[in-house]
Amino acid sequence: HLTSLQIFEEAGIKTLRKKSMLLTGFLEYLLKSTENYTEYFTIITNSNVEERGCQLSILMKRNGKKAFTSLTKGGVIADWREPAVIRIAPVPLYNSFEDVFKMVETLKTVLNA
Repeated sequence: HLTSLQIFEEAGIKTLRKKSMLLTGFLEYLLKSTENYTEYFTIITNSNVEERGCQLSILMKRNGKKAFTSLTKGGVIADWREPAVIRIAPVPLYNSFEDVFKMVETLKTVLNA
């Protein structure tokens, strides 16, 4: 526990929050840039960056569980929430913008399969 607290102190909570907002904003931008995304999913997390944490929940319009399973097989770590929600949470302490980009590219591949 002490080591964890030391890591957070070294990184700085303000710096982590700023990166969190940027990572999640980047994720939202990429998801909304996905061609015809509204046919596949809706982002149900609050769009106000001041009122959300470092996660976005996407309500899948069809084949949600199948998409989630494919994402998992593709190396994406996300959460499944019934009835049809995939929760994606880029964590500022150890996720990068490249990680977010790769996740969305994997999602696009899954949606087009």
